[in-house]
Amino acid sequence: MENYFQMNLSKAEIDAISNLGLAHMGDSVFEILCRGYLCARGGKNVASLHHDTIRLVCAASQAKFVDQLLPLLTEEELSYYRRGKNAHVHAVPKSATPQEYAKATGLEALFGALYLSGQTDRLNELFRAVMEENHAD
Repeated sequence: MENYFQMNLSKAEIDAISNLGLAHMGDSVFEILCRGYLCARGGKNVASLHHDTIRLVCAASQAKFVDQLLPLLTEEELSYYRRGKNAHVHAVPKSATPQEYAKATGLEALFGALYLSGQTDRLNELFRAVMEENHAD
């Protein structure tokens, strides 16, 4: 692998990654998309950017995003979502219900799989669908 910024793993390589490993990757992917989205909108100081990022990446917000994304997903994408959703996590943050945290983990696993497979156009399409529906100006 020469370019870790633009991943292109095979389906077999992605399938070999644990459910929580995919969610680990997807957590950072989702956060960087949120940070980019907020910066592109402009007009905020760093404290506002941080606050708004935290609001978008929390499990409760991600769970709401999942409800909007599910009808848009392919069967393969749904399988990655389900892998994350059904992962056995050992702790749930106090700010989320177990159901919200499971949905958020599923979203992160999906975003991790899409990123690792190099499907950044699809990743962007799904992210935009959620952001445009929730933050139309």
